[in-house]
Amino acid sequence: MARFLIAMTGASGAAYAVDLLRRCPGEKFLVMSDWARQVLQSELGMKPSELEPLVKKSFRDDDLAAPFSSGSNRYDAMVILPCSGSTLAKIAAGISDTLITRAAAVALKERIRLIVCLRETPLSGIALENMLKLSREGAVITPVSPPWYQNPKDLAALVSGFTDKVLHLMGVPVGEGWREDALE
Repeated sequence: MARFLIAMTGASGAAYAVDLLRRCPGEKFLVMSDWARQVLQSELGMKPSELEPLVKKSFRDDDLAAPFSSGSNRYDAMVILPCSGSTLAKIAAGISDTLITRAAAVALKERIRLIVCLRETPLSGIALENMLKLSREGAVITPVSPPWYQNPKDLAALVSGFTDKVLHLMGVPVGEGWREDALE
């Protein structure tokens, strides 16, 4: 069974993480920063406890004794969704002062797939350099950019369109592509 570590930071876009947690199969573990908890409440009116049924276990971001602080605890991929510019900068600089940044450092050193979904715009040169630095280290940089080519009918379809991309990057089958008919 696939194991995934999902991290939420305080960037806007909690709906993407909630959709990912609902749709992702396998064992899911969740880490939320304090700001992510506040954004979840302000954007979706949800409490972190409402995400508990969607995951095997959740951890506080200040819990550096959690299993994912060590490379001895394997999992298939780590996704940071949404990722703030601050979290991106810390990871790129090698600062691992929280569970999210420490787990990301472990993913990089252990060559575990790390998918960073930056939810920030516009981007400064510093953010662009940090994304390049992490990409060169093996992270997959996936700015939150929902697809329009499927002609989404509502906000939920727009959110799930981006989540499909993340699930695909995690190695989770998501069905046919949007131009599947062109292959026939």
